[in-house]
Amino acid sequence: MTGKTISFTAPELLKMEIEASSEIGYYDNKSEFLRDATRTLLASRKDLRLAIACELYKKEKISLGRAVEIADVSYEEMKKILAERDIKIKSNSETVEEMKKRARSIGA
Repeated sequence: MTGKTISFTAPELLKMEIEASSEIGYYDNKSEFLRDATRTLLASRKDLRLAIACELYKKEKISLGRAVEIADVSYEEMKKILAERDIKIKSNSETVEEMKKRARSIGA
């Protein structure tokens, strides 16, 4: 897996725990441990996933579809959440069903 390197400051005990996770064989390396820890945190925190999805969508870093995936909600629910947070929905953020419906309405 390729990706960007992220560095952060951690208390000494946390640093030792992270290092020990690979030394005892639970993880191949520190990066694998940190990826798993992050995924576990995000899986358990819907509020955090929603906030991240909204922020990335607002900054136009992701599409509505990707925001739906990150937040783990339906398109309709994501649109409602964005509207509640005063985040404008971009015109090219239609669902496939919405595009098909619009195409039928214009006779395409």
